[in-house]
Amino acid sequence: MSKLHYTLDFQRFREHLADVSLTFTAHTDNPTVWLPTWIAGSYLIREFAKNITALTAKIGDKTQRCKKIHKNAWQILAKQGDIITVNYEVYAYDLSVRTAYFDQTRLYGNFSALAVAILGQENAPILVELICPNAFLQSPYHDGFEPTLATALPDKMHQQRTQTIYQLTANNYEELTDSPFEIAVQDGFEFEVFNQYKQPILHRFLLSGKHSADLERLHDDIAKICQFYVDWLGDTPFDDYTFMTLATGNDYGGLEHLSSTSLVTPRDDLPSYQEKAEPSDNYQTFLGLCSHEYFHAWWVKTVCPSAMENPDLNQLFSRETNTNLLWVFEGFTSYFDDFVLQASGVISQDSYLNLLAKQINRYFQTQGRELQTLAESGYDAWLKLYRPDENSANAGVSYYNKGALVALCLDLTLKQHGKRLLNVVKHFYQLAKQNPSAKFGMTYENLNSVMYEFLPKQVWDNFRENYIDGLTELPLYELLSENGVIIKQRFENLAFGIKAIDEPYGLKIQRVLRNSQASQAGLSANDVLLAFDNIKASEKMLKQLALNQGEDDEILCHFFRRDELMQTCIQGGGSPRFEIWQLTATEKLEFLAKCV
Repeated sequence: MSKLHYTLDFQRFREHLADVSLTFTAHTDNPTVWLPTWIAGSYLIREFAKNITALTAKIGDKTQRCKKIHKNAWQILAKQGDIITVNYEVYAYDLSVRTAYFDQTRLYGNFSALAVAILGQENAPILVELICPNAFLQSPYHDGFEPTLATALPDKMHQQRTQTIYQLTANNYEELTDSPFEIAVQDGFEFEVFNQYKQPILHRFLLSGKHSADLERLHDDIAKICQFYVDWLGDTPFDDYTFMTLATGNDYGGLEHLSSTSLVTPRDDLPSYQEKAEPSDNYQTFLGLCSHEYFHAWWVKTVCPSAMENPDLNQLFSRETNTNLLWVFEGFTSYFDDFVLQASGVISQDSYLNLLAKQINRYFQTQGRELQTLAESGYDAWLKLYRPDENSANAGVSYYNKGALVALCLDLTLKQHGKRLLNVVKHFYQLAKQNPSAKFGMTYENLNSVMYEFLPKQVWDNFRENYIDGLTELPLYELLSENGVIIKQRFENLAFGIKAIDEPYGLKIQRVLRNSQASQAGLSANDVLLAFDNIKASEKMLKQLALNQGEDDEILCHFFRRDELMQTCIQGGGSPRFEIWQLTATEKLEFLAKCV
């Protein structure tokens, strides 16, 4: 099979542009090239084609403009056997982990957003050349340090007088699009993790962006986390692994890949040289992110929803691919990311219980748990999760948040029967290893079959019907109490059902609870409260009024909606209350013991 040859030329990096070419031999008449509309692991149609200008195709000495036949597809007038070179430019200025970003400091890209595929030739081997000009490599923004390439793909470097060319190879388009790259000034380290056969697996951690992190401390903690996962699961679905991390002021996110992960973190979340033995809250957040994305190598990239296994990549990545199993993959992962921090010895039991309490309190503050099931939440990810608005918490639940707590409840239910959720995950991984593809596509049917091996049928069926497909409140109190967790509960009033923040121009409403005094008065998110009973509004005053007003009292409220001055009356009386939990324990909890 002939190799596909991509070239990305970054001469116009200051304009956030790359000039891309693709040379291939047509296998059919009038071949079609296409670009994904979303990236694996992030379930939202992102329309990457919006950043591509018109495509042209050169065949011999003739150039044509490719015909747009779909929002993400173009057709070329050619004959089978023609050697074709497609040219186009890509705009890249998104600092997230999902697309691409080019400027004087950094060249970063996911090929889902950069490299068009050839319909029917997605399995062809690929060569990519990244042409990096000296103007970028010698940029004063690098402070005299030399940029280097980070990627999980095999690579070679060729230095020339005016530029450096990095050559990457991929076995097919799927591997290419699951292997991001970065060219930047990077700090980092390497470490080895050992599998059950005592064989070393090389890991790299690369960090770009301005920072003052203690890399030695980071090395020790990340190595412990990774070793725990490999001890638990026995081996790895990859030969080596790369963490690619960008430190910024306040950006946050992560995306899993076949043998790497791309992370962006606030630099304040990285460990300082004054970091105490017990990681700070900020540092725990970053470690949890690393733990989360690393586990996805087994629990998304190897065991995955069957809906994501479509071998027709054009069909898979050109439209939404719905599944009601995201609670299994993101929910379980959101449970284990913090669980493994304490199981590996990186954080203490007390710190873990604090993290767990935050998950529980977030759940209690989500009114939508009474309206949307966990299974529905995953199916609706394309519509809701990545498009949050002022009504999101009122109308739905997160399969990350509730999914993590369902995983906790399932783990403790399994413990009652002498098993653990760790055992269930490892069982699915073993099933994947038995397949020629080394992957396993999960369905509700085979999930049920496996769970019946670990729990009595009636127990699992009741659990699924109540907490996954139903709206029954989770049995958190009962399960945690009987496992030695001391639960202290208090209630926090949300004044009139309003969450608001003081701004120079007034008290801006961020959220209004449904069926609250505020919603009944017609107040909405983004309204700006100006005065209560003709006195300037403030967050402090709002809370005082909520405490002191009786049910028969009314408060005159003046506010702006957009640029229009409006007024209403808010009824006094008891404000909505949120349940707040604090978790403690007097001794080592058995369910938190290292149980590999």
